[in-house]
Amino acid sequence: MRKIDTTRFRVATRRTSREINRTIVLNLVRARQPLSRADLARAMGVRRGAVSLIVNDLLKDGAIVEGATGDAVRGRKPTFLYIDTRRRAVVAIDIRVSQTSLMLADLLGKPIGGIVTLPTERDPKALVKSLAGRIKRLLGDHGEIDEFTGIGVAVPGMVERPSMRVLHAPTLGWHDVDLRAMLARATGLNVEIENSGRVCAVGQLWAMHAGDGPAGDFVFVSASDGLGVGVSFQREVLRGRHNLAGEFGHLLLSMDGPKCSCGSNGCWEAYVSNRATLARYFGHEPDAAPAGDFTIDDLLARARGGDLKARAAVQATGKYLGVGLAVIVNALDPSAVYVGGEITGAWDLIEPPLRAAFLERALTPAVATTPIRPVATIEHPRLRGAAALVTAPAFAAPVVA
Repeated sequence: MRKIDTTRFRVATRRTSREINRTIVLNLVRARQPLSRADLARAMGVRRGAVSLIVNDLLKDGAIVEGATGDAVRGRKPTFLYIDTRRRAVVAIDIRVSQTSLMLADLLGKPIGGIVTLPTERDPKALVKSLAGRIKRLLGDHGEIDEFTGIGVAVPGMVERPSMRVLHAPTLGWHDVDLRAMLARATGLNVEIENSGRVCAVGQLWAMHAGDGPAGDFVFVSASDGLGVGVSFQREVLRGRHNLAGEFGHLLLSMDGPKCSCGSNGCWEAYVSNRATLARYFGHEPDAAPAGDFTIDDLLARARGGDLKARAAVQATGKYLGVGLAVIVNALDPSAVYVGGEITGAWDLIEPPLRAAFLERALTPAVATTPIRPVATIEHPRLRGAAALVTAPAFAAPVVA
């Protein structure tokens, strides 16, 4: 039973049902395109005339376009409808300690062209200057696009709402950084910023379609330079009172554990981040400087090449992933868990110790069956989610009460 919040609501008007039906049409076209008016009417269980009124409004607004015609046994051939992805695009940015990536995406989140990377400068002002230059060149390379609707940014830190100030990004050494304002001034575009774990959950949620599995109750764990976690419940990403819901990366596994980037000891992140896995291999603390240009991908290659020490370091990360996932699943009981990050490139090596640790700590047989699914790095979940920060609101259900 859902209780109405009497302090935060919007009274329904004659336009409310039309707004809801408009959003339903948009999402049906997005999920099932190409789709005809007759297909929409059948999917919604309404008369074709009622659907045509909404479709005509969406066509007028430029939200959808008409495309090819289909075959018909008799009568007029149907005209298919599509989300208009030809003239508008967004910029997605993923900021990490090791590097920052940029991607141009259409309104469905699909990449346009390749991904641009640059070193992450620790000084926010210097980073914004570099980003603005790259964005300007990126937009200039795509003159066929009429409108750039905004920039979505994933950051490895805690983000305040609604200001979107980066309150604390331990791995970057940032405190109270108004990245949004700086980037908006430098580019002239609207900017949306969110924590990287929550960004991945947003991206996963908007990539899911009917038939993809359980109804939007899942946890997304992103293991990279740090560890981000996002939680989706009833198709809505949880934020909490201070936008900190899902900060499981700093879940305590051991008071005597290795030093974490946040300053505490024994956080889950200090056991499973890329830096933690590399530190385990080289025998130093996770917050120490990395060994030259040696990356997690190099370590995975060594593990696959028969380096037993490298394999042990990678499999230990799998075990600690399983320990933390058991805590989360026992507490939240999600329908599925998604794991992203470079470490998934060795999923065959980390899955056995991960599942063994998870099964050992699952509280019930039902919990033990929770699906745990890797998300390949080629899917770019953080960039996909950053793009969704800008594009998803147009498809979101209107809030009434």
